[in-house]
Amino acid sequence: MEAKHVIVFSALIFSLFIGGETVTTGNWELLKESIGISAMHTQLLPNDRVIMFDRVDFGQSNISLPEERCRKLADGRIDCSAHSVELNLLNQDVRPLTVLTDTWCSSGSLASDGMLIQSGGSNDGEHAVRTFRPCADCDWVEDQKGLVVPRWYASNQILPNGKVIVVGGRGQFNYEFIPKSSLQSDFKVFELPFLKETSDAVENNLYPFTHLTPDGNLFIFANTKSILFDYISNRVVRDDYPVMPGGVSRNYPSTGSSVLLPLKLGLINSIIGTPDAEVFICGGAPPNSYITAIKGTFLSAAKSCGRLVITAAQPRWQMEEMPIERVMGDMLLLPTGDVLIINGAKKGSAGWYLGKEPVLNPVLYQPESSKYEIMEASKTPRMYHSTAILITDGRVLVGGSNPNKNYNFTEQFPTELSVEVFSPPYLSSGPRPQIGWVKTGTELSYKQPISIGFTSEKNGDASLFGKLFKNKNGELENVSVTLVAPSFNTHSFSMNQRMMVLEVNQVRELSSKSYVIDCFAPATPNIAPPGYYLLFVIHNGIPSKGTWIHIS
Repeated sequence: MEAKHVIVFSALIFSLFIGGETVTTGNWELLKESIGISAMHTQLLPNDRVIMFDRVDFGQSNISLPEERCRKLADGRIDCSAHSVELNLLNQDVRPLTVLTDTWCSSGSLASDGMLIQSGGSNDGEHAVRTFRPCADCDWVEDQKGLVVPRWYASNQILPNGKVIVVGGRGQFNYEFIPKSSLQSDFKVFELPFLKETSDAVENNLYPFTHLTPDGNLFIFANTKSILFDYISNRVVRDDYPVMPGGVSRNYPSTGSSVLLPLKLGLINSIIGTPDAEVFICGGAPPNSYITAIKGTFLSAAKSCGRLVITAAQPRWQMEEMPIERVMGDMLLLPTGDVLIINGAKKGSAGWYLGKEPVLNPVLYQPESSKYEIMEASKTPRMYHSTAILITDGRVLVGGSNPNKNYNFTEQFPTELSVEVFSPPYLSSGPRPQIGWVKTGTELSYKQPISIGFTSEKNGDASLFGKLFKNKNGELENVSVTLVAPSFNTHSFSMNQRMMVLEVNQVRELSSKSYVIDCFAPATPNIAPPGYYLLFVIHNGIPSKGTWIHIS
């Protein structure tokens, strides 16, 4: 494969136009020319290691299995190469991992104790549940009978009680819970007719968008329709959400993406635990895009996005338009509450060889103003089977892309083994605040007061600039604290992605450039399921590096 070079762009704003839109800054850097595999699935762990894996029957990867273990493929071939790796973000070391059951198009969640729970796949992996604990020499543990029914293209969501719900999958209009325990209900499959009702000829409801709502229910979006679902009593709580306008399919293979916008936790919300919740869905393709692409005609992807306040009494879609068409794009919540839309193609559909015209420019979306900004382009197409996640330092790790039936480095869009990082513009906007300490430590309980010590070089007492960001009482302004849940990313959907803007009580100055911010932990596990989160202090639009905290 042709060698790549580090791509570093100027942090200065310049006037380049794409389709009449101004391209602003952003910084791309090659982190690793090859991790040995193509990153179809990606999860950040609380030890700042990233687990990546693809499918086990792609053929020989570029990294060997530990201890030369081998797997016999369905066609009789022997494969001694690894199809999962651990990437150490601190030193870029890559450690091969042993996954033997087929993880093709599977799903995952980070459990409350930091363990990665990963489910489903194809062939001998369709009933499998795999776990990976974050430790120096841990490897995958696989249970080939961890699921009651086969799950291929399903979605996972961590729940307030720490269990994981697995929703749908090809030919599965139902859900179940993992990991299994002694509870009889864990071994039941619960019907979900909504998934069958939204299925069409090409199944544009695979990897359904699932979001835990602040009242503990599950918002499920498939194709163009959505419901609010009580998974405990197995009943639809709300089915009056309007159809998303535009005639565009949003789920696999007409793959768009979805996020639950940041939950803003004020005083009332801290007490009763019910902030408003709004989903944001972008991109996708016409319902017949998959079929026409197979026949050689590549339809334009959608530019449209929609916002829906799912807690409103009479919700209505607020439709907007991105500056670039996009199918197979990933949507990530940044520490500031902005949304990064990255990866994908302008034409076609998800599937082998079915996407054309890669979208190299990320787009930054600001929910408060509904403003879209085109970011600097990567030089590496990230098409089908690419991934993107937020990492601890506020950058975005991007990997994968393999729209081929196997490892192939000669196609127009070859198998991509590299990983790179994108730095949003806030990382070139000046000095970052730095978290010095968290008074409560890294363990939090619900509703608990939190005090965070931090410094900010942008606010010297003697400078006019510093005074601009203090109120009449001399307190620092434009400061917020966010909690971000690390997501499991695959096929353009970041499962379990979640952000809370914490209620801030006050900001106190200790000395020049040194401050304490007092805030409160989320009120209930419906708002923040138990587990690990990255805590950020944001001052004047610039986030600190994240600090891992654990809510239990």
